[in-house]
Amino acid sequence: MSTTGYRMSTLVRLLHAGVLGAAATFYATGGACAPDRPRLSTNEAYVEETLRATELGISDPLSVLAFVLESLPDRVKVYPTENYYYFRFMHDGTPYAGSIRLPPGDRDEGKIEFGYYKDLSEWSDAMAGDVHLIAGPAQGLEMERLDRFAYRLTFRNKSVVFMLNDLSEVRPPAAALGADETFLGPIFDESGVRFFLLFNAKLKLFHYVLDETVGVADDLSAMAGADRILVGRRTGFAFYRDHLVDRKILIGAYEGNSRINNYFDGPFDQLPENFIQGEELRGAIVASDPGVKGQLDRLGNYLHEEGRYLIHPYMLYHRQSDLLAIHACAARSVGRPAVYYRCFLASPPEESTPKRSPARRSKR
Repeated sequence: MSTTGYRMSTLVRLLHAGVLGAAATFYATGGACAPDRPRLSTNEAYVEETLRATELGISDPLSVLAFVLESLPDRVKVYPTENYYYFRFMHDGTPYAGSIRLPPGDRDEGKIEFGYYKDLSEWSDAMAGDVHLIAGPAQGLEMERLDRFAYRLTFRNKSVVFMLNDLSEVRPPAAALGADETFLGPIFDESGVRFFLLFNAKLKLFHYVLDETVGVADDLSAMAGADRILVGRRTGFAFYRDHLVDRKILIGAYEGNSRINNYFDGPFDQLPENFIQGEELRGAIVASDPGVKGQLDRLGNYLHEEGRYLIHPYMLYHRQSDLLAIHACAARSVGRPAVYYRCFLASPPEESTPKRSPARRSKR
């Protein structure tokens, strides 16, 4: 996502119905996992929110930041592992999307990344009204570290505690690790799906493997004619049931979701930055691509320009049939692991800048 983590989707259209605060409270208190009846969203509420006249200094980012914080409960949960708290709102009939990010290092210096923009759509995927800033004490913002995964943010007399997602005890089952593979860290994607980030030191390649130690919040269905490929009805994520190891490897995300930068473009932009040990990530990246040696920090961020190294091994597919090439490759190569695991690698469409995340312009 481009400006401070802008990853909004039709999944959360209930926020367009004017229930931003209620939804935030629901997820912050863990209600997403509690046994409960579904929440109903109606066209009536959506239309009324669209027609409602609103007053907001939309061109003043500090006024918008104050509005967002005032709309939140006193405590919220930041699920994504790159520490983005995403939000949406409707203003004068226009949907906006944005995020507050608490990046490592900066958050302990009292700084956040904040931004918002007019929401993207299939028919208009050009970002408009893009606003991004790094806010801190100079803007009147106060940040108090309560513990490793809790920070109190205060701005204009409103305080909100941001609870970061503590996955420090999460590990993949031994059966999910292949030979020569290292576990780099757990990922909680903004889609609500969890992954393990793995690196194969012998083959010098990365995999995102589905975390099935918890319930998977999607309906995975096998493709006709290729039952080892499973596609999520909600997310569009495509997984391959590994022939050699008991696991499901992410092999695809729907291209349209990537183009409009929503919650379902895959986990490349939710690296486990709170859980990376020492030099493991940088070492893995340099091993896979020696040309970037000396250009990255330990979390994979470029030292002298914006952006983070792009770890995007999965395909961006237009139709599910695009995935069949992966199945055919895997089926004929299963006896040759060095070839077999390369069947799951695909390059993103931005061939001119293949190693820099296209979603990092102001998230960084």
